[in-house]
Amino acid sequence: MMRRLEEKVAIVTGAGCVGPGWGNGRATCVRFAQEGAKIFAVDLRMDTMAETLALARAEGGDIEPYICDVTDRSAVEAMVAQCQERFGTVDILVNNVGGSAKGGAAALEEEVWDRQMDFNLKSIFLTCRAALPVMEAKGSGSIVNVSSTSGMRYTGSPQVAYASAKAAVIQFSRVTAVEFAPKGIRVNTVVPGQLHTPMVETRLAGQRAGGDVDALLASRVRRIPMGWMGDGRDTANAALFLASDEARFVTGTEIVVDGGMSVRCD
Repeated sequence: MMRRLEEKVAIVTGAGCVGPGWGNGRATCVRFAQEGAKIFAVDLRMDTMAETLALARAEGGDIEPYICDVTDRSAVEAMVAQCQERFGTVDILVNNVGGSAKGGAAALEEEVWDRQMDFNLKSIFLTCRAALPVMEAKGSGSIVNVSSTSGMRYTGSPQVAYASAKAAVIQFSRVTAVEFAPKGIRVNTVVPGQLHTPMVETRLAGQRAGGDVDALLASRVRRIPMGWMGDGRDTANAALFLASDEARFVTGTEIVVDGGMSVRCD
């Protein structure tokens, strides 16, 4: 049986991971490798991608690491050109770069707001801007942008810049999907909820629970009707469907991966 992404070339941004376990980018690279994709793995630091590369190669994946600041237009354009030089084209783009900063509308520093917009939203605009002409020239392509349930509802912390940017990612994807649908390019969004990724231990626990990882995990699980947390593999499986030909008639929409949290009333 042919694998679902056989001979497809996929750029995955945010391919590294801040610690052991299944972050969204690492899981996406490994899952795509299992399905036959050639992967151009992009991150800001090479050391964060070491385990991603090892796991993908253990699955027989052809994966090439690349260092890029995806908030820099010239760097992004060079990155897409390098992917073309290495693999010949770009079939799939997974935009996974992102991260939150705590702060509400009356307290957040302007510089933090700007950084959040650049990191979570401008990065997606720039990578799409660079990759879309490549896809358009051959009349096909799939873009999967990673948002967050923070862009759909309040998730227990006043992170107004992050929430605003992630909401904008959803609408950016919808508008871009309509524009490029006649050109054979699909654009969709995966919306993860309260996942147990390495970022929980390394960053979020310090931001929200005074470093108490168990307390943070418990508070997150309480919001989830299913009563447990998924991880980056769940995001990766959603991205795989949207990237594959199985989703050939799916564009301009979202897959919410949150165990039912976003539809609760409380």
